[in-house]
Amino acid sequence: VSKKLVTTVSGCADDALAGLVACNPGLRLLQGHRVVLRDDLPAIRGRVALLSGGGSGHEPAHAGYVGKGMLTGVVAGAVFASPSVGSVLAAIRAVAQAGAAGILLIVKNYTGDRLNFGMALERAQAEGANVRMVVVGDDCAFATPGKAGRRGICGTVLIHKVAGALAEAGASLDEIVEKVTAAAKAMGTLGLSLSPCSIPGSKPSFQLAEDEMEMGLGIHGEAGVRRMKVLPADKAVETMLEHMTDPSNSSHLSLTPGSSVVLVVNNLGGLSCLELGIVAGAAVRCLESREIRIARALVGSFMTALEMAGVSLTLMRVDEELVGLIDAETTAMAWPNIPTGPATTRREEVPAPMEGPRKPQDEPGIGPGTVRVQRVLERVCSTLLDIQDKLNELDRGAGDGDCGHTHARAAQAIREWMRSRPPPAAPAQLLSALADVLLEQMGGSSGVKGNGNGRGRAPKLYALFLTATARSLQGRSDSPAWADAMDAGIEAMQRYGGAAPGDRTMLDSLCAAAQALHALRSPGADPLRVLAAAVQSAEVAAEATRHMEAGAGRASYIRSSRLEQPDPGAVAVAAVLGAVLE
Repeated sequence: VSKKLVTTVSGCADDALAGLVACNPGLRLLQGHRVVLRDDLPAIRGRVALLSGGGSGHEPAHAGYVGKGMLTGVVAGAVFASPSVGSVLAAIRAVAQAGAAGILLIVKNYTGDRLNFGMALERAQAEGANVRMVVVGDDCAFATPGKAGRRGICGTVLIHKVAGALAEAGASLDEIVEKVTAAAKAMGTLGLSLSPCSIPGSKPSFQLAEDEMEMGLGIHGEAGVRRMKVLPADKAVETMLEHMTDPSNSSHLSLTPGSSVVLVVNNLGGLSCLELGIVAGAAVRCLESREIRIARALVGSFMTALEMAGVSLTLMRVDEELVGLIDAETTAMAWPNIPTGPATTRREEVPAPMEGPRKPQDEPGIGPGTVRVQRVLERVCSTLLDIQDKLNELDRGAGDGDCGHTHARAAQAIREWMRSRPPPAAPAQLLSALADVLLEQMGGSSGVKGNGNGRGRAPKLYALFLTATARSLQGRSDSPAWADAMDAGIEAMQRYGGAAPGDRTMLDSLCAAAQALHALRSPGADPLRVLAAAVQSAEVAAEATRHMEAGAGRASYIRSSRLEQPDPGAVAVAAVLGAVLE
């Protein structure tokens, strides 16, 4: 049995409706029935009332579409079960007694829904109510639909919107029936799934292999028309649209170049929003390549199948009047606040901002200062490459063993940069340039791996440290400036990185070195002797991390008893400082 976050299996449909109503002051439950109605029923006096519904498990359909400008009320069944005749009839009576000028039932084409809504309609008409019914069948899956006809799926939501806008504008029942019937005939939907769904308390309704997807399945897990290997999103969308518009498919939607459509990219319940956005972009590109104008695009969860990981595409051919009805205001909570404009992949990008003004750089050329800088940087790079395996081994206890690789890539990036141009000799410009190298050559703000986690942060932390030290050194060349710059770099790392001394990170080595460098502020201090002391302090601090409990970084998720080695970041910092001194 699949896991579900419900209170009771038997009460889940009632509980879901109760939660919706509790959170929406514009809705009310009808006493004794699984029926949701608008809070302002007196406002429908003299207007056509719209009722819809069906089984639960398709949320936000249908109760999410109750509101001014859409549905007057909905009748819900149990999960994937048609609502009862008695509840449909109670809803009809409620809106009739509120003074509705006519009542339209909008029903998805499923046998149980047709029977139960139809029986309630007959009984209501016998009581004198002016009731009509429109059955929506928008499924494009089957090339030769059986006697039952095309299934009603996500396109039904667009019919809710068109009918609701017409009713709000005061249209008659006959006019609404005529216009929504025409709109429903100009509409098609097709689903695609990567996984099954399961009714609470039950096992999944079907099985798909890990490498399979199914096209054309229904919103209750009914069989589709084709199983195939999982395709990339753009190929999957292309396959869906080809099937939907194939003239040899008697359920197809006819689309010719120049047609205008409303596109709905609907999450069947368990697809991630990231995947949904990818599918939406692919759908827009594919339609544009066919010279179809997408007057409006709706992307989200509109009619789901519980937790099914899948998507459906709905297309409705539209003219200006239909677009206006889609754009009309509604208070229904599940209708998206869509912009009134077409969807296109051809929007002009905002120009990238210009970089801020930089201080004048050293003139290109190799002078004594540049040669010294190159020697120091080459020693640093060689050191990092030499200890690559050691750092990886130290990192395996608390990470994925890539700390050495990360530092080696940094060394290679610095070497490539030095080959492309002589490094500046001025300290502030040099450190700022190195920060740029680490950010740009190591994969931007997310590090080379792009995951924003673990040792992938090391280049960003180094770049942050170098940026802050460079800023502190601007316009200064005295020895105390280096102590101040070190403190500034560490302060920036602590502010944005979240670690502190004692957390078993590279900061432990840096802070120990910085403390030793404070001696540079004393008059007559020997810079080389102070630097040697700073290196020694960093090495001692790196070794001391062996006995610390990690308080930050990925190692903080590991029990301290398993961390029997010094922190690789602290070891790397000590090695870099040692290479500078050599």
